[in-house]
Amino acid sequence: MIGFIDTHSHVYGEEFDADREEVVRRAREAGAEKLLLPNIDAASIEPMMAMCRTYSGFCHPMMGLHPTELPPDPVPLLDEMEALIEADRRQDCAFVAIGEVGVDLYWDASRREEQLDVFRRQALWSIRFGLPLVVHTRSAHEELMQVLGPLRPSLCGGIFHCFGGTAEEARELLTFDGFCLGIGGVVTFKKSPLPEVLRDVVPLQRIVIETDAPYLAPTPYRGKRNEPAFLPLVIERLALTYGVEPEVVANVTTENARRLFFERN
Repeated sequence: MIGFIDTHSHVYGEEFDADREEVVRRAREAGAEKLLLPNIDAASIEPMMAMCRTYSGFCHPMMGLHPTELPPDPVPLLDEMEALIEADRRQDCAFVAIGEVGVDLYWDASRREEQLDVFRRQALWSIRFGLPLVVHTRSAHEELMQVLGPLRPSLCGGIFHCFGGTAEEARELLTFDGFCLGIGGVVTFKKSPLPEVLRDVVPLQRIVIETDAPYLAPTPYRGKRNEPAFLPLVIERLALTYGVEPEVVANVTTENARRLFFERN
């Protein structure tokens, strides 16, 4: 069995209410050393934190507002989240990142400017609190660059979550020092161009692995509920992509995750 860190998993969600303990057990049996849990909205804060209390040292929370979950007026919620991070930094430093944040214009671009403003504010939290930034982007690569480009010298690293873009987009993202690309089940899909992009452009040293559970389960579970125990399938596909043993992929991506989230100065 090889060890790994799932850097992005929503296992605190209601999709896992019936068998969460079993999901955690299967994750550990598959080799999971840690699960990192990104927040998405106001309602997810307490379930996420409760899971981290139950599985202390194994589950670690992030704090952020997902771009598709903006309330009509996001400012009060952002103020609340910022206060939580501020209080946390004075205590036990539970939050390992600012996330899941970003820009998503795939379904609805009507709040584009508001999404950019919210993303920018949260990116500034990353700088202020010295926490990595976990970025969700969909149909918004130019907007991502618009927000993060000016902040490039001050950012302290992070993850471009669920990367599935072009070679040129990968090259642009890799210009951000300290950032990795988050790779999950999509890399196993039969017609996915992602393996070729990774092989041609992205060093293994710039990758972390993730499930985005319950979403994006790898082949042969595509279309079913995803869970951390499936990550060895992603590791195996990445091993084929890079022409190395699965243990190499697991060791490198785990070290990348440790360096990003648990070995900050």
